[in-house]
Amino acid sequence: MREVKIALLHLLPIAGDITYNQNLIEKAVNQAAERGVDWIITPELATSGLQFTHIVGTDWINHQPDKWMKDFYQKVKSLKTTVFLGCAEKQNNRLYNSVFVINQNGELLGKQHKIARVDNWSTSGELIEPIDLEDIKVGVLICADAYTKNIADILVTKGAEVLVAPASWGPGLHGPNGEWEQRSIDTGLPIFVCNRTGEDKTVSFWNAESLVIKNGERLLSYKSNQSAILIFNWDLDDMNLLSSDFEVIKMD
Repeated sequence: MREVKIALLHLLPIAGDITYNQNLIEKAVNQAAERGVDWIITPELATSGLQFTHIVGTDWINHQPDKWMKDFYQKVKSLKTTVFLGCAEKQNNRLYNSVFVINQNGELLGKQHKIARVDNWSTSGELIEPIDLEDIKVGVLICADAYTKNIADILVTKGAEVLVAPASWGPGLHGPNGEWEQRSIDTGLPIFVCNRTGEDKTVSFWNAESLVIKNGERLLSYKSNQSAILIFNWDLDDMNLLSSDFEVIKMD
């Protein structure tokens, strides 16, 4: 049995406070790694928060890896884990909402640019490819990329065996309404949703849920008013949940 221990970092980032958020991510990654976690998943745009441009603009967004990212690669290597990190980046003078996948050797396995464009600063990504973690191919659906079946279908066609969904998507008028569940039905793949808590300028995440979904069913769900680490075990051979509930580590 190929068992993987996964941590969803259900964080409370502060919009525009990059240093605070980077420190929060490092602290959470350290605590998750202490539990022997294999994969660590952050929310969408974990380093900046979702609505940051009115506070810090976009000049801070760097080509990656910048100094902090290089240091983070080394941290991941020292902890011998794999991290899915939500972070804005500059590439070819364009800005992207990205997820970087860093392995236990401190190497970038791949990244996914968000395809859906729902803000005024980022460029829509073009390449849709699963990321090969050597023993399994993982498709990354960044928040609204799960809104329709198109992107998930492409990922499956290209060999994805699991879907990871870093999100900043709270309930409300334009909140999630069964999209993740439907994508799991459409594709036949489990989906691990790492959402967040807190609030930004015009959106609230206090009731946003992180989820483990299979065949349209929510197997695990969690919401919180503070940062928390959610750990569960998954069988990659039978694609079954091995945990009865999240192990929840609440952060100060």
